[in-house]
Amino acid sequence: MMDFGRADRAGRRVVLRDVDDENWRAVADTAPLDDQRDYVPALAARYLLLSAREGVWNSLAACADDTVVGHVMWGRDEDDGSYWIGGMLIDGPEQGKGVGRAVARTLMAWLAAREDCRVLRLSYHPDNTVARDLCTSLGFRPTETVEGDEVVAWLPAQEAAATGEG
Repeated sequence: MMDFGRADRAGRRVVLRDVDDENWRAVADTAPLDDQRDYVPALAARYLLLSAREGVWNSLAACADDTVVGHVMWGRDEDDGSYWIGGMLIDGPEQGKGVGRAVARTLMAWLAAREDCRVLRLSYHPDNTVARDLCTSLGFRPTETVEGDEVVAWLPAQEAAATGEG
């Protein structure tokens, strides 16, 4: 379990847990708001399959208190050693409560604490203003690099650790 003392605006403790036999169905059923389906899949089940089949990503259950409220995944680029945050999907009814920010900050702090972590990366669709604004507020800087149709952003691990602490 990854617990860095984060809470959402309702005061619920936000932690990240491994996806396991007890929570995988709740994670798989996590769904975004309808207007977000241009940017994320209709269900987090797609992200779970990517983690299981591609061997690049590691899925985590995002929990508020003991309730699964979303999904996030991380991976490491073997070519340049960077750590990636991807596949963050917060269940529609849970959005707007500070859960996404707490999830991102928890994962940022955990990744930045890894001895070999020098930089964090993520990507977002340029039209996804909610994701862009969250990433920017967390310190991520857009690059000129595009992955598929998404802008790649980066943050030095040292800055990520500081953001993760605050």
